[in-house]
Amino acid sequence: MTGRILIVDDEDGLRDALAERLRHAGHEVEAADSAESALARLSGFGPDLVVTDLRMPGMSGLELTERIRAGLPGVEVVIMTGHEDMESAVAAMKAGAVDYLVKPVQLRTVAGLVDRCLEERAREAEAEAASGEGDPRDPAGPESIVGRDPRMIEIFKLIGTLARNRATVLVRGETGTGKERIARAIHAHSIAAEEPFIAVNCTALSDTLLESELFGHVKGAFTGAVGSRKGYFELAGRGTIFLDELGDTSPEFQSKLLRVLQERTFYPVGGERAKETQARVVAATHQPLETLVDEGSFREDLYFRLRVVEIVVPPLRERTGDIPLIADALLARIREETGTEVEQISTGAHEVLQRYRWPGNVRELENALTRAALVARGRTIGAEHLHLGTGDGVLPPETIGEAPVEGSLDAVIAAHVRTVLTEVDGNLGEAARRLHVGRSRLARLVGRLGLDSFPA
Repeated sequence: MTGRILIVDDEDGLRDALAERLRHAGHEVEAADSAESALARLSGFGPDLVVTDLRMPGMSGLELTERIRAGLPGVEVVIMTGHEDMESAVAAMKAGAVDYLVKPVQLRTVAGLVDRCLEERAREAEAEAASGEGDPRDPAGPESIVGRDPRMIEIFKLIGTLARNRATVLVRGETGTGKERIARAIHAHSIAAEEPFIAVNCTALSDTLLESELFGHVKGAFTGAVGSRKGYFELAGRGTIFLDELGDTSPEFQSKLLRVLQERTFYPVGGERAKETQARVVAATHQPLETLVDEGSFREDLYFRLRVVEIVVPPLRERTGDIPLIADALLARIREETGTEVEQISTGAHEVLQRYRWPGNVRELENALTRAALVARGRTIGAEHLHLGTGDGVLPPETIGEAPVEGSLDAVIAAHVRTVLTEVDGNLGEAARRLHVGRSRLARLVGRLGLDSFPA
């Protein structure tokens, strides 16, 4: 399928290359070097799709997108940017962009995306014609979540898309990956951002107390209920209820939550009159829900009700390229919260952070950096200030017989181990305790790094 494409980019080489590639594919193409120039061509050219850079001199691609979506809602927009941060991705999707590409872009990728956009546009037009209904787009925008990994970029785009509707969301990921931050980002960019966001840890409360917290109770419903109390579903209004670790709840509670999702009503504990709720539910779990469904401990109908939209947050060990960005962002917050003077993380420390497996994910990284910031002397966190975990998360590979090369990661580790051993007069057991590793593992490390002059 071919169409009319307007390319907007102040970078001559990319703009011309894209135009040539799309013309070769049979599209009618015009190009503009600024958003202002693109606006001037819109009415005369009548594009089906606009592909624009985000940051340009003068008007930004974001403002261009907003003006196109407001004045010409039938024109789709794809935004390109070299700044792959969450704010840009979410803002692009909030403004109504159909997709978001991170530079450098492959010409074939853009061409493929153009084809998909045109095909989708044609299908939507057919559906509208058949139903007689339009497709209103309500713009929407998060707490900052850092990442350049392609999977995180897709999550950022999905957050922006969710900002325009009130669909139920299931966030999945290991403990510490930041599921609540994803939920808060969805809420912060929604049309109900001014309404409450209420987070509930389902594992921290018994079934009875969890029901009381969420649905409220009437006077005399149980011992100690000396008066009626509104629950979170009532207090949230049109805001968001975040149910963390929902996989650990009982089937009895699950059946009551299912009613809320199906009928948008609930009964306070001890109450006989149903109440309505408009709150959005974002649920999270680290549990394998499919397995729980097979075992009969999680309701299958609730599982499908929750999975209207599913977001899977990758563990930190699978996106090590993001670790320096995340660490720097965390350090800025840690410095503000603790009042320390640490301003940066050394190259050696960054290498250590990237080689660790982070079984506790971002939460563990934040804790490690907080400890390092508190013990560091001066303005830089070095590798010697990091005290990481043991077992599968142990930092150095078990290669034998290789002497540390000056300036290498092993050399940094060797210097730190030597310092600790010196402080404890060569007591390997005490050194292992301070380094948070097993004694036998430290003994092997001492041998590998050539520190045998200390008694094992």
